[in-house]
Amino acid sequence: MKLLTAAQTREADAYTIREEGISSVDLMERAAKAFTGWFENKFPSTQEVLIFCGPGNNGGDGLAVARLLQERGYAVQVYLVGDTFKVSADYKANLEQLPQAVQRHQVQRQKDIPSLPAKACVIDALFGTGLNRPVAGMYAAVIELLNNSGACVTSIDMPSGLYTDSQTPDEGAVVKANYTISFELPKLAFFLPQHEEYVGNWHVVPIGLNQAFVSSVDTKLYFTTQTDVQHLLKPRKKFSHKGLYGHALLFAGGVGKMGAAVLAAKACLRAGVGLLTLHAPAIGYDILQTAVPEAMTLLDKNRKHLSALPTDSEKYSVIGTGPGIGTERVTKTAIGQLLSTAKTPLVIDADAINLVGSSDRLKAQIPKDKVIFTPHPKEFERLVGKSKNNYDRLKDMLEFCSEYRCYMVLKGSHTAIGTPEGKIYFNTTGNAGLATGGTGDVLTGIITALVAQHYTLEEACILGVYLHGLAADMALSDVGEIAMIASDVIDHLPKALLCLSRPIF
Repeated sequence: MKLLTAAQTREADAYTIREEGISSVDLMERAAKAFTGWFENKFPSTQEVLIFCGPGNNGGDGLAVARLLQERGYAVQVYLVGDTFKVSADYKANLEQLPQAVQRHQVQRQKDIPSLPAKACVIDALFGTGLNRPVAGMYAAVIELLNNSGACVTSIDMPSGLYTDSQTPDEGAVVKANYTISFELPKLAFFLPQHEEYVGNWHVVPIGLNQAFVSSVDTKLYFTTQTDVQHLLKPRKKFSHKGLYGHALLFAGGVGKMGAAVLAAKACLRAGVGLLTLHAPAIGYDILQTAVPEAMTLLDKNRKHLSALPTDSEKYSVIGTGPGIGTERVTKTAIGQLLSTAKTPLVIDADAINLVGSSDRLKAQIPKDKVIFTPHPKEFERLVGKSKNNYDRLKDMLEFCSEYRCYMVLKGSHTAIGTPEGKIYFNTTGNAGLATGGTGDVLTGIITALVAQHYTLEEACILGVYLHGLAADMALSDVGEIAMIASDVIDHLPKALLCLSRPIF
């Protein structure tokens, strides 16, 4: 699914209005009905609702919502913030339709700003997606009131003051919403960690924007849905055999960290690899043979650390490395050997990323169009450099992917996948239970297995990240976020794959 900029969303609105022969106020009514439908499923009609409306179309949305909620039995008050003589046409139209039963309050000066009752239910309709300057003055004072009141705030389309697809200036006030209800599609801002305290829990409601326009519009920003990955998943044929699903090599493990190799291996097997070989330090032999009997084991000549690739490394469909390997000098030499001689795709994680990031010489050896890096934010900094904010981090990621012709899985709440062509895919599965040691090793194993099964590197990233998050979501009901461990994710991978499998007739 595509992510549109604020400008593209306005174009979609205009196209829909033109193609369907409706007015802009008709489209606003659709949006208000969609928001109201969500709202009445969340909050009981016994709840008094206070709606703060700015002078633009977001305020018009708020006025339409006020009318619809009043019709559904809610006690509604609206606060008309700003000069009501300088309002949009659709705002004016909805203000004229507002029933007299809805109490109205003018907020034109600082002294008009009300105090709010404890635990008030507030709808923020001050500003939408068209904001292009920091919120200051009286509007900022209203936002500060909402943020400091303890109210439960639901923002219409965007939290007021937050820019949709660029960095919000530090000096501007921004609503800290508990819920944000977006129309038709989510916004780029929703996927960035720096906005968590402003966006809260976000939801999308459809308003019937023209899908032909959405399909045709040019963008390199996407978010992954279940439908997207179901189209990627390849069903197995009746006369399958293990040779059809690849032979993966995991170059993993080190003294005190063999568990990371075990987790990656188990995840790789559960994700469908045909054959798996583990190359590990000799100290890990008994552990691996016992914990992962389905995998073959090769021993490094070094007892405690990885020091060299197997002599026949070119025979493998894919090589995954990083889990548990440490940063010893002999291991760094081995990673250099891997990069310089690779004839098959590589999945590079954890300390392998740290080693590459520590050396310009190793970076120069990254083989083009063969590598997937899977860093968490700190590993990203070591590999790419420190970014000023999340928007710059995305830009830096794409520049790195372009320069080195590689793919990157930047792990987080909405993991971002960057491609050499400049595309970004945001994931929509997963939960805070993944914030525990070993889950990254699990992801490495999953992606390695998918590459072995002849998914493209881009497909393996998208499907692997979605599966990883979906398995964690399925584990949530059994163990919860706090108690979740990496093995729980592996245990729920079969269920996640079953969920995505399409029936074959």
